[in-house]
Amino acid sequence: MIQIRYEEIINRTIANHSITNIRMTTRTRTDVLLLAGFCAFLFFYASGRFGLIGADEPRYAQVAREMLDHRDWITPTLNGRPWLEKPPLYYWQATLAYSAFGVNDVAARIPSALDATLLVVAIYLFFRRFRHGVEVDAALIAASCAGVVGYAHAASTDVVLASTFAIGMLSWWAWREADKRIYLALFYFFMALGMLAKGPVAPFLAAIVIFLFAAAARDWRLIIRSLWFPGALLFCVVALPWYLAVEMRNPQFFHEFILQQNFARFSTNLYHHPEPFWYFLPVVLLALMPWTIFVIAAFAQSARVWWAETNSFRKRHDPEPSGFAGGAKDASTHASSRSPALLPAGPGISRASAPDAAGARPDLELQLNVFACLWLIIPVIFFSLSQSKLPGYILPAVPAGAVLLAEYLRRYDLETRIAKWMAALHGVVAAAPIVPAALIAYIVTEHHLPGGRPLYIALAVAVVLAAAIALTLMSRFGLRMLRFVTLIPVVLAVAAVVKLGTTAIDQTLSARPLAAELAAIETQKLPVAVCGASRELEYGLAFYRNQKISRYELGETPAEEHLLVANPTWKVAIADHTAGRRISFLGHYPPQNVDYYWVAAKP
Repeated sequence: MIQIRYEEIINRTIANHSITNIRMTTRTRTDVLLLAGFCAFLFFYASGRFGLIGADEPRYAQVAREMLDHRDWITPTLNGRPWLEKPPLYYWQATLAYSAFGVNDVAARIPSALDATLLVVAIYLFFRRFRHGVEVDAALIAASCAGVVGYAHAASTDVVLASTFAIGMLSWWAWREADKRIYLALFYFFMALGMLAKGPVAPFLAAIVIFLFAAAARDWRLIIRSLWFPGALLFCVVALPWYLAVEMRNPQFFHEFILQQNFARFSTNLYHHPEPFWYFLPVVLLALMPWTIFVIAAFAQSARVWWAETNSFRKRHDPEPSGFAGGAKDASTHASSRSPALLPAGPGISRASAPDAAGARPDLELQLNVFACLWLIIPVIFFSLSQSKLPGYILPAVPAGAVLLAEYLRRYDLETRIAKWMAALHGVVAAAPIVPAALIAYIVTEHHLPGGRPLYIALAVAVVLAAAIALTLMSRFGLRMLRFVTLIPVVLAVAAVVKLGTTAIDQTLSARPLAAELAAIETQKLPVAVCGASRELEYGLAFYRNQKISRYELGETPAEEHLLVANPTWKVAIADHTAGRRISFLGHYPPQNVDYYWVAAKP
């Protein structure tokens, strides 16, 4: 009888375990399909509907093409001359994409899309391992941030740095919580990749965040423990060979890259990107859209709780080195008495009463929030001190917002109703991108919003969508519907840009259509020069025609027969540079207001 009962227990246990495995497998498969679908739509879809824009995209794409043509993986070149402004990680990725898909603008953007996808996967895996229950939310929040979506469609180094930096920071925290050296090794490895992506800024920012976190935690041993010799050796093995090799081949590298591209770019306005000190505050708020309001709420709550814990620690004169509820070693002792203090009510949100399902210690929960807060604000402060400012600089801070918000959602009852003001404000911010997305064609051609019926229709759609989001969040569904209702305007905005704006973007901001017009009128491929044209057009033509573009203003007037692309207001300068030579007007390209000519060879 005992034997029969024992066999029943075993069979029931096996059956329950099998059912659990089936459920986990089904859920994992659903998560993978969901994330794959969103990443494919947000990062890869329609990436070739418009050509490379700006000055950086075609320039980086052309450097990667020359690296592939020359089979030189050490020295990046542009027009055959060393181009030492950036390390090679993006160029290496782009050359691999060119090898697989050919040299085109889609392949040039594949590295950024893949790196953004890798970032999303890393956040999902981190939360699944350490904060189970909101891993999908965390991944989708990161994937749908405006900064990530925008730069995932750009052939640039910004997403490469943001991805490697974020994975490195998550790896450091995984080591902090699990105390497994494999995570610390990953931290050093991805910091080395960050060094190869954009230079010493990645390890430098990481060092600042970790130092300030150790100070906030009153645990200076963290710094000593983080300085792990095998990890430092791994960092050197991955990052330094290229730096040593490029310096040996190009003695000017140290001056051009370290002194000019890092120190001079930070301390002076050498590259003419001046912005006010507060510039990156609105930039990071825009980059976090549509989640900005809840990220602010999560940041404010985490700062408030940390401050309360710090004051409580001071009053108790706790001898332990940690400033977070007595330290990790005492977590079990203090957890029951301090759990409520670690989970205060947010704006309109009730306090969670149960501990994390994964058994995470309350002090580590608070510490992760403080770590994410520092990760979010340190890049903002650091780059605000720089004299040269570009929007992409702030991208490494954006994943921290996703981590902070996911932690915020994990701690609360998802059926709790949200305060009316917060729900309304989130609805407005989430729905606001619908307006510029629907009117994108007019904005890129006229550089301002249109009046009249198109604007009213777009505003009406945004208002209805904002009201629907706010009412849903104020209903009994509460936070449970946050992800769903917030992703709707993201998908609609991206779809609107793809459907309504890509043609205008291509014609107005890219050199691709003009390059096609020039190719159509040629009987043989000719050199091309510009006069009075923007450098964006110059670099774009260089990529799409795969040739050096001369500039009349710099005294580079070609002696041979060539095509000329010029601003119509520069006709006097054109006449001066082409004196004594036959010149024929071929056409006008209205979207970018340039003329193009045929110029005969010098007699």
